Amino acid sequence: MSCIAYSQQFDTVFFDELSRSNLKNALVRLNSFLKIPNASRDLINIQKNVNWCQNEFEDLDFRVKRFNINGTPFLLASKTIDDRLPSLLVYLQIDGVSVDISKWAQKNPYVPVVKNNKGEIIDWDTFIKDPELNSKIYARSSSDSKGPAVAFISALEIMKKEELSLPYNVKVIMDFEEEISSPNLPILVKREIDTFKAKYLLIMDGSRFVENKPTLTFGARGIAKVDMTLFGPNVPVHSGQYGNFIPNPIYEASRLISSLKDSDGKVLIPNWYKDVQIDENELALINKDMQPSLSIAHDFGVSSYEKVGQSYQESLQYPSLNIRGIASGFVGKKARTIIPDKVEISIDIRLVPELGGEEAIRLLRQHLRTIGYRLLQNDPDAKTRKKYSKLVKFQSSIGYPAFQTPLSSNIGIWLKKAHMNALGFEPISIRRTGGSQPMAPFVNVLNLPAVAVRIPNPDNQIHAPNENIRVGNFLEGIRINLGILTTPFE
Repeated sequence: MSCIAYSQQFDTVFFDELSRSNLKNALVRLNSFLKIPNASRDLINIQKNVNWCQNEFEDLDFRVKRFNINGTPFLLASKTIDDRLPSLLVYLQIDGVSVDISKWAQKNPYVPVVKNNKGEIIDWDTFIKDPELNSKIYARSSSDSKGPAVAFISALEIMKKEELSLPYNVKVIMDFEEEISSPNLPILVKREIDTFKAKYLLIMDGSRFVENKPTLTFGARGIAKVDMTLFGPNVPVHSGQYGNFIPNPIYEASRLISSLKDSDGKVLIPNWYKDVQIDENELALINKDMQPSLSIAHDFGVSSYEKVGQSYQESLQYPSLNIRGIASGFVGKKARTIIPDKVEISIDIRLVPELGGEEAIRLLRQHLRTIGYRLLQNDPDAKTRKKYSKLVKFQSSIGYPAFQTPLSSNIGIWLKKAHMNALGFEPISIRRTGGSQPMAPFVNVLNLPAVAVRIPNPDNQIHAPNENIRVGNFLEGIRINLGILTTPFE
């Protein structure tokens, strides 16, 4: 790339025209990438994704290095403009959650389908001639997160084509196991501290806020998981023969669940929120220009919202305790007149910097003991069943911790300037997303300030059937990335 003096001010029209004129090529690239299955544990196809990414970055004149940690591949693509310049580290998630084909409205979730804003299917060859911005591309990982990755790659390609120079060095780390909590990423970061050194960490992941405005997110909650099993009779028994005599474990499970939260949705476990404190200035920034909470609740078809915080954004500053699934007995056409033998409860805990995974699990275990449960690691034997009436098998795991970058940080100021250069207005600033991202190794080990740039539409159905990305959001993502890649740090 030849050098352009950065005293030159690119205007928003320049970025808009560049993005639009290259949209078709970018959509073709996205279409080809989405056709490669990318479930985290599908190692054969993950390798195909690795190869695709390596070819793309080598074509952009990046130096690409492969890493292998416990059989898991990682890619680092780097371009050094000048050793004296600082570096931007960019995180791209390439893997996706697995699919249940039977739940999708298309034959293959890895073969993209385009629909207009009426939900009508548009033939790809017709669509690509004149892409309509309110159309959506349906495919696994279209939003989470191949769409954002391709928007970034396409911006780099435009810069190469137009001979625009980078104002800093760029390193791009590609993660192929994010959806299974990136267990090998901390090992890689600790092993390659010098390799990943940078001034800022840019995360190309996550959905926009409900109003679909350009969004910056300055933190993410971590995640821990708990699976509990409560026990009834050794085997399911007839409810007519033994109803009113053999205890039904579903009722016991209901009492346990009710002990976890009050009617306002606040966790009742002692000390759950004890260390969470939000500065008044941060709180004001959190709630600035936000859609009213009741309006958000109504958008989701519920009459009200939980009162953990006074607003949607404030609620995300606290740790959560979510029952993500319950299994017991039979329902619907399969319903049977039985007393079930067990109840399985699956929980996810969203962590914050003030409450880590180990402490959250310790508090939950202590709460269960306080209300009379005996905790087990395995199914109870006959002797244990006879001795104790309140048994729970308790198994837990910790994914990754939370991270937080101050809203007033220099990386935020730089990214707001980049958005202003590209779009003519500043993005929404979100202090913390409710979801989780594996950024703690970079933040804690490398001491990197990290912010996520959010491109996909909020109604994208990530992790669910019929995941999609709006074409207009993808186009805007290219434009934002052009702004980022041409805006000096200082």
